[in-house]
Amino acid sequence: MQNTSIEDQLMKEVQDKVKEWRRYFHRNPELSFKEEKTSQFVYDELVSFGGLEVTRPTRTSVVASLIGEKPGKVLGLRADMDALPIQEETNLEFASENEGNMHACGHDGHTAMLLGAAKILSQKKDEINGEIRFIFQHAEELPPGGAQELVKKGVVDDVDYIVGLHLMTTLPKGKIGIVYGPLTSNSDTFDLKIIGKGGHSSQPENSIDPIAMSAQIINNLQQIVSRSLDPSEKLVISTTTLQAGMAKNVIPETVQIGGSVRSFSPIVRKQAVSLIERIVKGVTDAHGGSYEFHYQYGYDSVINDLELTKVVEELIVEEFGSEYVEHGEGMMGGEDFSAYLTKVPGCFVPVGARNEEEGIIYPHHHPRFDIDEEALVDGIRILVNLPKKILSNQKEWMR
Repeated sequence: MQNTSIEDQLMKEVQDKVKEWRRYFHRNPELSFKEEKTSQFVYDELVSFGGLEVTRPTRTSVVASLIGEKPGKVLGLRADMDALPIQEETNLEFASENEGNMHACGHDGHTAMLLGAAKILSQKKDEINGEIRFIFQHAEELPPGGAQELVKKGVVDDVDYIVGLHLMTTLPKGKIGIVYGPLTSNSDTFDLKIIGKGGHSSQPENSIDPIAMSAQIINNLQQIVSRSLDPSEKLVISTTTLQAGMAKNVIPETVQIGGSVRSFSPIVRKQAVSLIERIVKGVTDAHGGSYEFHYQYGYDSVINDLELTKVVEELIVEEFGSEYVEHGEGMMGGEDFSAYLTKVPGCFVPVGARNEEEGIIYPHHHPRFDIDEEALVDGIRILVNLPKKILSNQKEWMR
């Protein structure tokens, strides 16, 4: 089922341009808080469309406002722009030209889709009630994140609803995820320093071995998930970094451990901190060692507004047909879109971009990550039609 609410000519004009933009961004990735060229490119394109009020709330972010000819609510549409410190291995003709940097999470596509939507909607100003605010956000990948900074700058103070899209290779092209309630997890990290007493490897009895303590700690952390909490609660504790020693015949003085903690429940999130430290203290006390423990709270869980999500689902059915809808549950990834939701009811929408026939199968943050570019068209259709659905047909549910 295809809805003809988007003029075919406008879509044809924009589709190829969006792919061209996506490939430009992919070829020129920039890391979090360093999106100078990316943000300038976005700014220049938005200004060229005409009819938009374009601002730079931070050094590497861009916000454009399209104020309709009729009064109404304010809808925010958000895309993230930053890349990752990954060496690309895709062999694409438009592969990264910035050594060690790569768009491995779809942000190049997110930015291109929102630019395409802004181009189309800027030509339909007379049909818009209220305001559409296009938010091109920096630094999603690096806590504390660009969303938090934009919230502090007041970018969403007067926004009534906000929607973001995320291209996903966990979903095939032709599927759009709908999740009511929690979509992503709380995303935290920890750093541990295990302190022992160094010595010669031939005389361990004269040392306090921090490696032996660390091995026990790492193993016992998994008991939190399986033994210390209700098994119905979702919690992932992963040890992801480990540095110890420089020589094979030396027991080191210290070991550095780093890890990630993912949860949904705010209660479980707090419990995890004390349970991790209880294990660390117990093991180090038992061996006569000591420790330093630092826990960093990261992004909160993205919790989709139920009523707004229902409206988004209705739009997908109208535009694509019910076969496009993929109802799902929350995933353990983190997203700083949650910062906006402290101020504004919102909905975050996974858009399928996997294509097994084309070999587009790799997960996010993988050096061979890619997207099916036809998914960009799905994203544009959602972004262009949402304002009409949300702003032009005010319902009782709308705040």
